[in-house]
Amino acid sequence: MKQYVIDQLRESDYHRITGYLKENLDSTALDGIYWMDLPENLYGETQLQHTQCRPFYFAVNLNRTQIAFEWLIRSRQTLHCSCLAYANPEQREHIIHFADAMLEKLNIRV
Repeated sequence: MKQYVIDQLRESDYHRITGYLKENLDSTALDGIYWMDLPENLYGETQLQHTQCRPFYFAVNLNRTQIAFEWLIRSRQTLHCSCLAYANPEQREHIIHFADAMLEKLNIRV
């Protein structure tokens, strides 16, 4: 899986990030997995055409020592479709910016 990973988190970092993710992203049934919708203005050409597959999101996986931001853009409506793909450069930049801004807001130095 292609992803942006930040590791070597401290216990206090983990707790602050958990609170932030619970407040700002959608939780899932799996502990430590969150979903963040991708803004429509960042949808790729195929994603724009597949209105029935919207909304699209990326997953965030948090455990006690690291956080991973997946670069696989998924659909909330379907598991298998040509619109599900790895993030394009603009989408990757959005994911990285979200991750870095979150760390800055929480005053976490890595």
